Amino acid sequence: MTGPAGLSYHGALAALSERGRFGIRLGLGRTRALLHGLGDPQHAVRGALVGGTNGKGSVLALADSALRAAGYRVGTTPKPHLVTYRERICIDGRPIEPDDFARLVGAVLPVADRVARRLGQPTEFELLTAVVFASFAEARPDLALVEVGLGGRLDATHAWDGGVAAITNVDLDHMDRLGDTVVAIAREKAAIIERGDVAVTGARGDGLAVILRRARRVGAPLTEVVPAPLLGWDRDGIDVELPRLGRTRVGLRGRHQAANAATADALLDALEAAGIATVGWDARRQGYASAVWPGRLELLSIGGRDVLLDGAHNPAGAAALAVALDDLRPFLVDGPVTFVTAAMGDKDVDGIVAALAGTGGASTLLDATIVCTSLDLPRSMPAGDLAARWLVGRSATARGGIVVEADPIAAVDRAVAAARGPVVVAGSLYLVGAARGHLVDDPDLRDPDPIEDR
Repeated sequence: MTGPAGLSYHGALAALSERGRFGIRLGLGRTRALLHGLGDPQHAVRGALVGGTNGKGSVLALADSALRAAGYRVGTTPKPHLVTYRERICIDGRPIEPDDFARLVGAVLPVADRVARRLGQPTEFELLTAVVFASFAEARPDLALVEVGLGGRLDATHAWDGGVAAITNVDLDHMDRLGDTVVAIAREKAAIIERGDVAVTGARGDGLAVILRRARRVGAPLTEVVPAPLLGWDRDGIDVELPRLGRTRVGLRGRHQAANAATADALLDALEAAGIATVGWDARRQGYASAVWPGRLELLSIGGRDVLLDGAHNPAGAAALAVALDDLRPFLVDGPVTFVTAAMGDKDVDGIVAALAGTGGASTLLDATIVCTSLDLPRSMPAGDLAARWLVGRSATARGGIVVEADPIAAVDRAVAAARGPVVVAGSLYLVGAARGHLVDDPDLRDPDPIEDR
């Protein structure tokens, strides 16, 4: 499987991965130059740029589902990917085909070489952003929903202005690059609101104040969103009260999705105000009810076991998972939880552990067996070190044991085989992706065989 220049899918992945050695270098110059060298494909599509600390993917999933229920073809950029890199470029929920991905990477690489001579080597994410918009320019979706990678002001995706800007919330994360206060981080995120945009935010407090100032400065109408009233939940989703829709089913789990549903609904209003798309009430109800967001409080049935997958890679996400675990516990199979976890060493691991299992954490985890594992990634915390953090940070009243299993797939298999109750896999989306790829066979996510591809 090769593009016209002879680049295979796995060759394209290797070419992108090689650029990963340049790390993260925030700035728009290289991305703009890449896009200009490709004929500015970003101008071919309008839509929404979605930033925020947590909830970006959920808002995209809900809005995408409602737009598709209304008959629109939607381009989306979920990140990070779970099973295949191709998940980062989707049309109507389906990842880009391997041949198309290889061909577009092959088209971007010569442009990247020219850009490098003037502006330095583009990073992996900058190249991916160029491939995203080249793909959308070819596929011609009716609109795009694009997720910000890191921050906003200097993130590569900010080289595109689709007409609508949404900021889900602002919390502490990536403080080494965005700043060590909510105000500083909010400034970075608020910058995606451009003159001429219609804007939406679910931020509160100090973060909201910064976003309000930015919207006023550029003259962008801004809708402030509060979480939708939560009416109830079960093992398959939640029920909320939305303006004009009344009681509405949301197919995503966790009470924190009430905020994301309200933001997604306001995002659809903003798309209509910007003249991009109109989604009626019936399509919204249908879309919200049928929305899926793999790896985010996703419930699987594996060999008769309930297996719950969730990222929870920062303290705010971990706190949301803790509440969700206690809410969902009555609807899951009986027996103590087995909790499989891994973490990146540059994350606030102590904060994650405290939010999940410290004082005020999930009561569901008090009698849980904690299986600490690791991933074959440079940033991954060794399983033994993670176990030590859990030993210190776990509530003193916890009764379950802590187990170390360095191999993540072995850890998941061991948990599923030995569990006497639900299995939860959480703490890193990289772990969730590895687990999901191992447990779920999705034809859309199968990549070409590396030997045949070569």
